[in-house]
Amino acid sequence: MARYLLDTNVLILHLRERRDITAMLEKWIRIHRLFISVVTRTEILAGMRPHEEKRTMELLESLDNIPIDGAIADRAGRLIYQYARKGVVLSLADALIAATALEHDLTLVTTNPKHFPMPELALYPVE
Repeated sequence: MARYLLDTNVLILHLRERRDITAMLEKWIRIHRLFISVVTRTEILAGMRPHEEKRTMELLESLDNIPIDGAIADRAGRLIYQYARKGVVLSLADALIAATALEHDLTLVTTNPKHFPMPELALYPVE
């Protein structure tokens, strides 16, 4: 069983009813363990449309939510620092999501692999 951390953009595509993403998630939820960072939860709720609340909350509750702890916060800070020295700016949200995947040995599913330049991070890019 694979263990995936879903990036915010993947959930947005599902909520906007992109059929290929919805089909992938419906299949995966039966055979894999699916996680989100609480950062993703925050981003989803911040951008939620009023008529989407019930469906959005059902989706968020169906996934394993991983909180930010000291190890994730430290790793995210180090990632931001490390990449800034290379001239690469990581957003705080992306750094926290990447650190969550790294700390929990999860594959990050994202439509934005360029936001996650860490070679040690397992990525599953979707279009």
